[in-house]
Amino acid sequence: MLADTTIQGLNRETTLVFQQYSLFPWLNVIDNVCFSLEMKKIPKKSRYKKAKKFIELVGLTGFEKSFPYELSGGMQQRVAIARALAHNPKLLLLDEPFGALDERTRHRLQAELLAVWQKEKKTVVFVTHNIDEAIFMANRILIMRDRPGCIDDEIKVDLARPRDRRSQGFLKMHIKIREILEKILTANNQGGETYH
Repeated sequence: MLADTTIQGLNRETTLVFQQYSLFPWLNVIDNVCFSLEMKKIPKKSRYKKAKKFIELVGLTGFEKSFPYELSGGMQQRVAIARALAHNPKLLLLDEPFGALDERTRHRLQAELLAVWQKEKKTVVFVTHNIDEAIFMANRILIMRDRPGCIDDEIKVDLARPRDRRSQGFLKMHIKIREILEKILTANNQGGETYH
């Protein structure tokens, strides 16, 4: 269900950002961001104006004419996020978007994505295997089991924003989630099931 509508088949109200940057290597930054807008038949002038807005929002002003091979991994992922936002989805799905990045870049992009989220007011589902990242980013954390995929536990994150990773509340939440995961793994290792 999305906004009280049952989803059947392709959904144009949802956009996915992959772990791999998934940019078109033959297109520069602005044309990558414009891609979905072009598919929607939005006039060129309007789509370039909209693309520039999201390029600025993710902090890449000045790189509009750069190609993916000229950008760092973090910059490429920001282009992918700008492209997803330009599509104006009701739901933004992010599949471990910062998993391949170094810690410093990952922390910076987490903060930038939160700023975008607060400004754009989009519903975001963020998949991660990183407890720290989940606590920093989420309002609630769903612990999922694979094979079959199902939600095993739900944790409400009621820490104030901006979140300090060194705060007592943050560290307590980290310990709580780790204990839940360890309990689940211990209980289910006998059955051969794994959890994420």
